[in-house]
Amino acid sequence: MLPAANPLTNFSPRRIGSKVNNETEKKPCWHGKTGRREEDLPGQKSPPSRLPVFLCKSLGSVFLSALLFSCSKSPSSAPAAQANGDRRFPLTGEVLSIDTAKRTARVRHDAVGDFMPAMTMDFGVSTADADALKTGERIRADLVAPKDGEFRLENIWPNDQVSADVVAAAARQLREDTHNRGSGAYREIGETVPNFALYDQDARVVQSSRFHGKQIMVNFIFTRCPDPRMCPTSTNKMMQTQKLAREAAVTNLELVSITLDPANDTPAVLRQYAAVRNIDTSNFSFLTGPESAIRDLLAQFGVIAEFKGDILTHTLSTLLIDENGKIIYRADGSQWDPKEFVGRMHRA
Repeated sequence: MLPAANPLTNFSPRRIGSKVNNETEKKPCWHGKTGRREEDLPGQKSPPSRLPVFLCKSLGSVFLSALLFSCSKSPSSAPAAQANGDRRFPLTGEVLSIDTAKRTARVRHDAVGDFMPAMTMDFGVSTADADALKTGERIRADLVAPKDGEFRLENIWPNDQVSADVVAAAARQLREDTHNRGSGAYREIGETVPNFALYDQDARVVQSSRFHGKQIMVNFIFTRCPDPRMCPTSTNKMMQTQKLAREAAVTNLELVSITLDPANDTPAVLRQYAAVRNIDTSNFSFLTGPESAIRDLLAQFGVIAEFKGDILTHTLSTLLIDENGKIIYRADGSQWDPKEFVGRMHRA
């Protein structure tokens, strides 16, 4: 039976486990804030032959030896227990105002199960969310009710029904396409990229059709990646490519970084990631969305990303796609040369 695409409301930090070939010693490192550890994988040139899920780190593509799917449970009105005593509830509502200095948002929210009736309240939010939220915006989020302290909102996502329907429909189509391709899900050089729809760093829906007639560079990163040799290096090289392409009169280039970790990388988190690095987002988009869509894009682009407990393991790949949507070049790892990519781009 065809695995159902997870609806956007079914994001979960839990990841599907898949085995990967790994015969060399791994070197762990730790995330500063979360204590999450990241491990190196040996680089291999072969693309994955099965559908990958979530991973993080290595120079090149790796074969998967197992294929597993899981569906997240729909949010419940029952609180999720936390080790520190905090309780979590799914919340939907409309943003009435934002106080960026105090990092609070006033939200007219719907009833929160049996916990709270519909009302208007001020909630604490992160700096990233305080900067990104807009008055009048419909949102969904996790309401965190601490044992002691003020209520706050986390994992804030746009909740516009029209946009959500577009993203969910594209995720279902992508899920079906990946399933139908089976062990041939991986797209070789010369093949066209799949259709998709995700949210960018400004919470706008970005459909793949937007890039028709453009040259596209695509890579996969996650914002909490602690290894400077991996995602940070890849992002810096994308920025260098952006600059070199302009100097070379490449006028139709779009750069796209898709998150490996959509459970954490909300549009606001991606927006902050770009802002603190002074990234010019006029033609550089950071995308996130349903976990199922990210997983299927990883499979079709030959990128591996997998959580093993708190350890995120992934490969890195950067692709160049021409104006007709065909993959024309691919570099695995983070040691690629921006000049090599610019040299392959068409000039105006």
